[in-house]
Amino acid sequence: MSNINLVEISNNLESSNSKDRLLALASLKEVDPEQAVPLIKKVIYDDILSVRSMAVFALGIKKTDECLPILVKLLETDPDYGIRADAAGALGYLRDIRAFEPLVRAFYEDTEWLVRFSAAVSLGNLGDIRAKQVLLEALHSGETVLQQAAISALGEVKAEDCIEEILVFAQSQDWLIRQRLAESLSNFKTEKSISALKFLAKDANPQVCEAANHSLGKVLN
Repeated sequence: MSNINLVEISNNLESSNSKDRLLALASLKEVDPEQAVPLIKKVIYDDILSVRSMAVFALGIKKTDECLPILVKLLETDPDYGIRADAAGALGYLRDIRAFEPLVRAFYEDTEWLVRFSAAVSLGNLGDIRAKQVLLEALHSGETVLQQAAISALGEVKAEDCIEEILVFAQSQDWLIRQRLAESLSNFKTEKSISALKFLAKDANPQVCEAANHSLGKVLN
């Protein structure tokens, strides 16, 4: 992208019109991270929440050395729980193992379910088996959204010794939980996981069936 366009984007990020700022952020999609991040930083503390949220997300996509500390600070100190949740999600996109401890702290210490949910999802994205205990707590939390995140994430960290604990949800009344289970089981090639996928492939919900058949295709090939 030419310098002229970058200057235009920079100017639009300083526009008094929030729509201009949002469009400017969107136009950074094809810009190299090293050039994009300094521009994204202009609106990290924007007055408009949707602009801030988009900027935080962008930091997870445009990975540079600056992104991790900025996102960790937002996760740990921002007064808006939506931004903290966005920061947790963006840390998962970075896939930087240094985000592990901040995400674990967020799961245990933040009082907002959305932040805890995002932290659990991102711990799965990191793929670190050390997250297993945290994810099991989410699994047994009784909160449906946390259970969904935990089922997916336990698959992503390949916690094979937890298969029996997630299989309990094969007959959950929540079809989204059953779908997450079907997707998660694609990470395991065991007799129990394959048997569960064959069971889920006959589910009354077509999306659960589709997910189970897709996972079966992965584990049987």
